[in-house]
Amino acid sequence: MAIWKRVLHNFLDLFLADRCCLCDRPTTNVDRLCTSCEQRLQTHQFSPANQFLTDEIPVLVWGLYGGSLKQAIAAMKYENYPQLAAPLGRWLAQAWLNSLKNRRPKSSRSKYAVVPIPMHPEKVKQRGFNQAELIAKSFCETTGYPLRSHGLARIRPTQAQFGLSREQRQQNLARALALGKDFHRRPPQYPVLLVDDIYTTGATCREAVKALQKHQIPVAGILAIATSRTDS
Repeated sequence: MAIWKRVLHNFLDLFLADRCCLCDRPTTNVDRLCTSCEQRLQTHQFSPANQFLTDEIPVLVWGLYGGSLKQAIAAMKYENYPQLAAPLGRWLAQAWLNSLKNRRPKSSRSKYAVVPIPMHPEKVKQRGFNQAELIAKSFCETTGYPLRSHGLARIRPTQAQFGLSREQRQQNLARALALGKDFHRRPPQYPVLLVDDIYTTGATCREAVKALQKHQIPVAGILAIATSRTDS
């Protein structure tokens, strides 16, 4: 009788257990990632020496956009798997904290205000969430930094940046971002870290930096999960 109970239990587990959102295997991981897919994602991480891109403001990117990392970001954004933001945010936080340990001279600053790149309210309504905000939330849970979800606001809709030239991206984003209600009420006590999912030309982040600097709010760095760029 005990054998049949065990068989029945295993049979029910097969159908009732959570499934990995990348390969559909059963998993007990709350992030909906099986061990195999998590290990594949980790292979996309840049080495510490290659995590910073050469731009005006320090840009730290966790990994190379492609393969399973590209699949995970697409699943999060377009297939309604927002829970994938949790591990991505944790990994980004660990990379950032490690970079602080290795930086010379070491920064004396211990906190930053974390601001996700905003989406237009209509787009948030369609998708149900802003993936940058969810990544930033997980990042802050690991670092202990304060999250300012509405430090910035997208005040007009913009078309998708994919497929646009550098100049078209800049025009598309011109005056699309402004100071959000969090900072209208009270400016941040700490320099800002901007968080996004993908960093390509940096056009979106440059507009975010402009919007903050217009109000004398310093930006200490830009953090993203993935980039297709390999310069460092």
